[in-house]
Amino acid sequence: MTEQRHDTTAGPAREAIARAWDELVATARRTVTDGLVVGTSGNVSVRVGDTVLVTPSGVPYEKLTPADVLGVDLDGNRTIGDLVPTSELPMHLAVYRSTAAGAVVHTHAVHATAVSTLVPELPTIHYMTAALGGPVRVAPYALYGSDELAENMLRALRDRSACLLQNHGTVAYADTLAQAFDRTAQLEWMCQVWLTATAGPGRVPHLLSLSQLHEVEGKLSGYGQVSARPAFEDEAEGR
Repeated sequence: MTEQRHDTTAGPAREAIARAWDELVATARRTVTDGLVVGTSGNVSVRVGDTVLVTPSGVPYEKLTPADVLGVDLDGNRTIGDLVPTSELPMHLAVYRSTAAGAVVHTHAVHATAVSTLVPELPTIHYMTAALGGPVRVAPYALYGSDELAENMLRALRDRSACLLQNHGTVAYADTLAQAFDRTAQLEWMCQVWLTATAGPGRVPHLLSLSQLHEVEGKLSGYGQVSARPAFEDEAEGR
């Protein structure tokens, strides 16, 4: 990465970045209040044009202010702010370079992390699996912040909008921060359901078939109000 250069954006672009930063901070704080991360673990990013706003490394989310806005370009060069970006920046940038994502949420959610240590793929315990593009894969373990982890994650995300990171946590992306957070929460909930279902001795939960998931995809494509695009419409299109 190159050295930080001062923000030169002005007018509407600056206002868009300010609004996006406020939403990013609110989303990051929600990952804590909803129990998806502890302390400063996990990270959040959102794309505004060619700029990626991202949470800084090691700064408690409740202490972030509008003055702390932090942005990088798609090569990881810091273009806005003075703080050091999250150590997981390579993972976020890999998603933006490879997809049309508008936002990425990474957490260390308890149930999802537990599942990542047990199976190579989350069993199809619930039909909301279809809302994430299909069975959720587990990316093989690699050192956090490494290019290897980013590469493993991209393979697990192929034709999916979320994945598990082995012995680590979750990654979900979407058009918006609200959608990315919703997918993260859905994934954590499904992991909790599977762990609960398998907790009883001698009990084997019923799983959904791929044909049943495909049937759900078609129904999800028409879910919601006519005036509002469903949060999971793009998954049903195989994104």
